[in-house]
Amino acid sequence: MNIHELVSDLIVNTKGTADGGFLAITRDSSLGAFLPELVICLTIVLLLTVRLFDRFKNFNVFWVALAGSIAGFVLAEPLRLFQGEPILRMEIFTGMLVYDSFTIYMRLVLLGFAVLFLIFTKLSGIPDREDAADIYSLVMGATLGMCLMASANHLLMVFMAIEMASVPSYVLAGMLKGRRQGSEAALKYAVFGAGASGVMLYGISLIAGLVGTVHLPTLAVLLAEMPLDAGSLMVLGLAGLMIAVGLAFKLSAVPFHFWCPDVFEGACAEVNAFLSIASKAAALALLVRIAIGFGTIQPAGVEPGSADTPQQAVAMASSGLFAVSDEPISAKAAPAAVVDSANLQDIRSFIGKLIALLAVITCTFGNLAAYGQTNIKRMLAYSTIAHAGYMMMALPPIMALVAVNVEGANAAVAALAIYIFTYVFMNLGAFAIVAFLRNKMGSEEIADYAGLVKQCPGIVICLALMLFSLVGLPPLAGFIGKFAIFAALADGYTATSQNYLLYLLVIGGLNTVISLFYYLRVIKTTILDDPVEGRESVSLPLRSGPGVYIIVL
Repeated sequence: MNIHELVSDLIVNTKGTADGGFLAITRDSSLGAFLPELVICLTIVLLLTVRLFDRFKNFNVFWVALAGSIAGFVLAEPLRLFQGEPILRMEIFTGMLVYDSFTIYMRLVLLGFAVLFLIFTKLSGIPDREDAADIYSLVMGATLGMCLMASANHLLMVFMAIEMASVPSYVLAGMLKGRRQGSEAALKYAVFGAGASGVMLYGISLIAGLVGTVHLPTLAVLLAEMPLDAGSLMVLGLAGLMIAVGLAFKLSAVPFHFWCPDVFEGACAEVNAFLSIASKAAALALLVRIAIGFGTIQPAGVEPGSADTPQQAVAMASSGLFAVSDEPISAKAAPAAVVDSANLQDIRSFIGKLIALLAVITCTFGNLAAYGQTNIKRMLAYSTIAHAGYMMMALPPIMALVAVNVEGANAAVAALAIYIFTYVFMNLGAFAIVAFLRNKMGSEEIADYAGLVKQCPGIVICLALMLFSLVGLPPLAGFIGKFAIFAALADGYTATSQNYLLYLLVIGGLNTVISLFYYLRVIKTTILDDPVEGRESVSLPLRSGPGVYIIVL
């Protein structure tokens, strides 16, 4: 195979027809499916190039970053999800990535959040013009990595996508120059992140050594067919735990949460919003990919994209918005016995129960630890830990239902998607209010918010709505997302009679009640407490730019 054929096989046409010529860009090609990420790459290049020319020294690079994010969002085809046409599942770039309805949805969420986040930074004044090109390059680079996390179909791509999202985040945590707390936050984040990544990579190497592949669908087939003795099960379980370490770090799941409160307190609120929303959404999407990756079944022993296997062998019809069907419709589909494999059922059960345990510990610890916090950023940090636990609760019913009731598994994935969507707005709104008040007051202590309703009644009402939505009180958006996940747990228990799903549902409900009190403490301080003596007048009208932004959220 010459270089032309190699590149053509990699990027021209994922279905193997190659009728569009070299570098053909169609909806069914690797490049066509990858256009939003390519636009983000081009935006990063433009942002870095601007710094090289003196004539652009005073150019506001915010508009470059915003235009790139909007272009990426448009190219992600938001209307395609609602056209009613079945979306074929395609593996692109020789099976490293997968393109389906879930990829489209998560890219829209991440790129839409990038647009909202960039507007947020413009209104808050951070970063300044001198550092804007560097900061926005890091934001776009992290966003690119997160989009890859949402579409990863290969454990090596999983690792590379996590690193691409993490390394810029380490720098963003210390973006404020001359601020000791920010530098400390960046150092802690980088040290913990490097350790978690190393452990995860070692787990991937164990799986590669045991099974001989790290392509998720092929991995499913080989695990279904190979005899698993006690030694193999031990290695497989250890590898799974090591991979879970890397994912738990990105989710700030207990006990890998230690970096989160310190980083959130040391970094500025703008970075906190980015880390708490985008990174968690991407990590959850990746967790879904790994959890249901075993459902996309390849012929045994054949890697996608090889000369023997046309790419239409990996196209699958999506019957729902977030289909996770175990049954491929291609001519080269694996035997139906793979779907019912006892090995895969045991693996799914292990993954589901492990995630359930982490979700319970994470949710409970996050809510209890938030009680004693006096800094609102630190309180919101523990709140994001708790919400990571809530969102992780959608994974166990997916694993329990994927081989029993495909429609139920689809509903559980859709419930998680709804929660992520609502979480973007309510958490971004909370951090935006904190940042705007910081600019006016110079403080992020909860005690300094005392009596704020007398000076900024509109902002206090918006803050209360955001916090109540984070609790999950009806009729706010947070209630819809949380109810969807709890309904998925109930459906999973009804269909499978697995008691741990019922326990998870009860613990989730109790944690929702617990979380109400520390959010109420903030609202009580802003409304009922007397204003702080000597505090300058705080004016943040809803008709201002920040006020309109908060209302839109």
